[in-house]
Amino acid sequence: MKTHYYLGWFDNFFPENLGRVLPEDITDRKSLAMISSNPSIYEDDGATERSWLDQAGIMFDEYHLINYRVQKEDAQTIIQNASVIFLLGGNILNQNRFLMEYELSDSIKRSSAVVMGASAGAINMSAKWLCSKNFGDEVEMSSVYDGIGLDNFSVLSHFDLENNIALVHSELSPLSKEINIYASNKDCAVRVKGDKIDVFGNVYLISNSKIQKLDETL
Repeated sequence: MKTHYYLGWFDNFFPENLGRVLPEDITDRKSLAMISSNPSIYEDDGATERSWLDQAGIMFDEYHLINYRVQKEDAQTIIQNASVIFLLGGNILNQNRFLMEYELSDSIKRSSAVVMGASAGAINMSAKWLCSKNFGDEVEMSSVYDGIGLDNFSVLSHFDLENNIALVHSELSPLSKEINIYASNKDCAVRVKGDKIDVFGNVYLISNSKIQKLDETL
């Protein structure tokens, strides 16, 4: 049963309910593969995201950071052998380009590892996502990008929803007519386990131009 976590951002560590279920899902702890969102900035080493796992008591025998220091073939091998794949937060477009350049998407989709993404990483895990300057992306024209497509929905993660509901609704309304969108703020998560979708924190579903707040399920 494949398990995917679409995370927001956490200032210190995972909330209690999330910290309770993650160790139950992550039982194989041989290797953690972290995929950079700024692959040419080697100082971006995933220390924050790794600290969340440490705080939850989830340690691995091996830790791998995939960026431009790693050869493409080696990156593929790291993904294939990973117990958990973690797409790091940061720059969505840079990470999207890196995934295509290193041809990592298919390897991630084929993997039986638990796949996690924080903020930008969560967005790139989804099937499609809207790139817009109104969401802070450095573009002039809004456009829809393909993500890895682990699940057939779109994600807007780690965005100040509470103060921008009208903006989010209007921006995402066209895309919501062809694909469901899960929008969340920072201390939130969407977990897909098999056919079941669970939500943590303030998560909204935008579908066919309608927006509704979802009840927490864990």
